Amino acid sequence: MNTEWNDVRGRQHPIPSGYDADTTAEEVIQGHDLSGKIAVVTGGYSGLGLETTRVLAAAGAKVIVPVRTPEKARHTLAGIPGAEIAALDLLDPASVDAFARQFLDSCRPLDILIHSAGIMATPLTRDARGYEGQFATNHLGHFQLAARLWPALVKAGSARVISVSSRGHRIAGIDYGDVNFVRRSYDKWVAYGQSKTANVLFALELDRRGQAQGVRAYAVHPGSILTDLARHLSEDELRGMGALDEEGKQIPANRMNQMKTVQQGAATSVWCAVSPQLEGIGGVYCEDADIAPLAGSGDAYQSGVQDWAVDPANARRLWALSEEMTGVVFPA
Repeated sequence: MNTEWNDVRGRQHPIPSGYDADTTAEEVIQGHDLSGKIAVVTGGYSGLGLETTRVLAAAGAKVIVPVRTPEKARHTLAGIPGAEIAALDLLDPASVDAFARQFLDSCRPLDILIHSAGIMATPLTRDARGYEGQFATNHLGHFQLAARLWPALVKAGSARVISVSSRGHRIAGIDYGDVNFVRRSYDKWVAYGQSKTANVLFALELDRRGQAQGVRAYAVHPGSILTDLARHLSEDELRGMGALDEEGKQIPANRMNQMKTVQQGAATSVWCAVSPQLEGIGGVYCEDADIAPLAGSGDAYQSGVQDWAVDPANARRLWALSEEMTGVVFPA
């Protein structure tokens, strides 16, 4: 095992932070004044993203929320002072570039970038380039967004990028020979797992590249939360998650079913965005508002991060593939 991998293993363990699975985003943000800070939160108008936007804005941050259809976001963001809506479609490279160009033209630094938008276990879809939809939305769109916003992140002097992954990364690693399910049969959960592994590897490599310029990156498992993200799941699948009872009624989030409220689910992203406990630490996978341990063998719903998702060589390989697929090269 090489020195680089040993370094990753050395970082990947709880601090401990003093927080736990019941901690809410509001509890994490207490005592933080974000006045003058600028944040971009994709998916920041619904579910976990909306709670993240609300809490950051309440602490004084200006939060830009990129959305595919701005009209839909105006209602949910209407009561949040400091929230700003802009158009962005993660599946459309031209739209990503247009959003980033508009932001850069404002000459503002970017202190916090949270990749919270995503899709889960969808039927097979492809973007205009023929790329599988979950990988394209959850990873490639955010990869391009971070690359285009890089000058603003560097300008901040001490920026943080949070990649919302999932414990679902344990379902599958990256199939570099057929990332788009051209030759293999499509499996919605394998595709989801692959995209969530990509989120973790992205944070690892981005942190390595960015730390000298003050940009640190983190991957996050928010927990199991019943939001619109689960709209493609059947009742049987939701029962298996512990979200529904046998009559199809929603079970309140609790420690027994390992479900979280939206307020608890947003806590880890917010902690990664603001915690002074992470000063000098980056490229780690976090859950329950703390750094997670390396995972042992077992099912996809155990805690911790799989070794394939924090392998530096794997992260560099995905980075090269992402640049090839998007045609976007990060600035040196």
